Amino acid sequence: MGKVVLVTGVARQLGGRFVRRIQRDPEVDRVIAVDAQPPEHHLGGADFVQADIRQPAIARVLAEHAVDTVVHMDVSGTALGGGSRGAVKETNVIGTMQLLGACQKSPSVKRLVVKSSTNVYGSAPRDPAVFTETTPPKSLPSGGFAKDAVEVEGYVRGFARRRPDVAVCVLRFANILGPTAETPLVEYFSLPVLPTVFGYDPRLQFVHEDDVIEVLRIASHEPERGTLNSGTFNVAGDGVLLLSQCSRRLGRPTVPVLLPAVTWAGTALRTVGLTDFSPEQVRLLTHGRVVSTVQMRETLGFRPKYSTAEAFADFARSRGPGLLPPEALARAVDRLAKLPVVGGADGPDGSGPGGSGGSGTHPTQSAN
Repeated sequence: MGKVVLVTGVARQLGGRFVRRIQRDPEVDRVIAVDAQPPEHHLGGADFVQADIRQPAIARVLAEHAVDTVVHMDVSGTALGGGSRGAVKETNVIGTMQLLGACQKSPSVKRLVVKSSTNVYGSAPRDPAVFTETTPPKSLPSGGFAKDAVEVEGYVRGFARRRPDVAVCVLRFANILGPTAETPLVEYFSLPVLPTVFGYDPRLQFVHEDDVIEVLRIASHEPERGTLNSGTFNVAGDGVLLLSQCSRRLGRPTVPVLLPAVTWAGTALRTVGLTDFSPEQVRLLTHGRVVSTVQMRETLGFRPKYSTAEAFADFARSRGPGLLPPEALARAVDRLAKLPVVGGADGPDGSGPGGSGGSGTHPTQSAN
């Protein structure tokens, strides 16, 4: 008998893609696709079960199908089908609690894979240049999806202590990009003009949705010789991009906004439904975030097909041309960067508006 894999969050594009991919693996016998609402995309030969993971009924699904591998993808920063932030939080946190409770009672479950996020590290001005999996955040996220992810990982650690016989793998994904990606940062990059924090040019990392599918597939199977696919792993493409580089490659102009006014701008954007410009996203676009992927490559044995720059390039192609040709935009930004800042104040270390410390806090600079 082959593996029986249960996947949550299949109504989202990423979950649907993973379901279609994992059922092609020869060692997988059945795939049970679970979501509270029917997906609009096809799921191949998977068995779809309409169930809300926030309800105890998920335990019956595990038992009825003798599931041995659970891939929990229903942890997200965006609502589906016009849902509220409250519903997203309930699914992320309460849903995870119910699912883990069901897994704990199930004798057949032997492997658990959880889709998490590098948002658990937060974004702060004195962050280290690079986060490893064991680096504690300087400032714990106080709300939004980042806080959800912290709580989810806490429950997963508790489950791992109670069920040491289950192989548990937590994948902390950097910002996911691709033609069908659905994240707050995708919504931000889709704006015709990008609001930025004046004086800051954060470093960002991306992971392509194709690589997300592949690393989830690897984690859901028995490890190959010389690798270990239990534990916590940062997942990101090689390299980094500055936010200014991202805007140029999209051909979208930026509008620098003073930090105190960013919250007001975010509220305005949320009100008109353009993007969820949340406080955690503001911090990311101020201070950035960079993580180490040594464990991903050396322990998990996964090497992404796309670098950070290549993942962003594929995403940019899917968005179509921006308002300005990238070359013209780059020349204009270079000219602006050479102008003196009127009334500019030194940063906390005297180096300018953004300072020089932190993982991604840099004064605005010219970069192609």
